[in-house]
Formats: sequence, C-alpha cells, structure tokens
Amino acid sequence: MTATLELEDLATGYATGWHRVCAVEDLEIAWGEAALIAGLQVALFRTAPGEVFAVAQEDPATGSFVMARGILGSRGTRPTIASPLHKEVYDLETGECFGNPELRLATFNTRVADGVLEVEL
Repeated sequence: MTATLELEDLATGYATGWHRVCAVEDLEIAWGEAALIAGLQVALFRTAPGEVFAVAQEDPATGSFVMARGILGSRGTRPTIASPLHKEVYDLETGECFGNPELRLATFNTRVADGVLEVEL
C-alpha cells in the first residue's frame, strides 16, 4: 500500500507555526535525529554547519517511523534521504520521491535563530 501525505494532512491536529526544537550544535552533521514537535514526529538532518532539513519521520511507503535513520546523499545539487527500509530516495527540500511519483515525504521549513533550530509546522 502506498500513501501520499500532504503537509496539511500531517499538520491537522498539531500546533502550527514556528517551534523551537534544540540548539543547532546539538545536531551532528550528516546524521539524522528524531524529534517530537507539538506531538508530530519529525526527522532532522544537519547537512552543513548552518543547514538543517526537517521531514516527516514516517516513511511514506511503509508507515514506519524510521526516516531519521535514512541515508543522506544527493542527486546532483539536490540533497536527498533514502529510506532505511526500502531505499526509496526523497528530495530533502521538496519531498519528491525519485523512484515512485506516488510517494511524497512531507517537508517542513527550518531556520536557525540565535543558535536554536526552529521548525515550522
């Protein structure tokens, strides 16, 4: 079974807006971490000193909450995350699945303010 989740579907029932998560320095570069933000499971990836991506922790193909354990990479200049289960590759900026257009990973805006990562739901 495949599912396409839209950001609006994920945010329903959760406090929308910007949420302070952690000091950006607490995130290791090239490593994923899971965070519970206003009741929503989010996977965080720090790819460079000032660059952090936030996506849904739920794997769109399986429904398992595993995306923080995915494999970081790139397709050209596009940063990617590969699901640790079936290796579907998603664009970290857009959530597009390169191998299956029916799948999409929800993405969230991030910013760093005074050294603290904030995520917008």
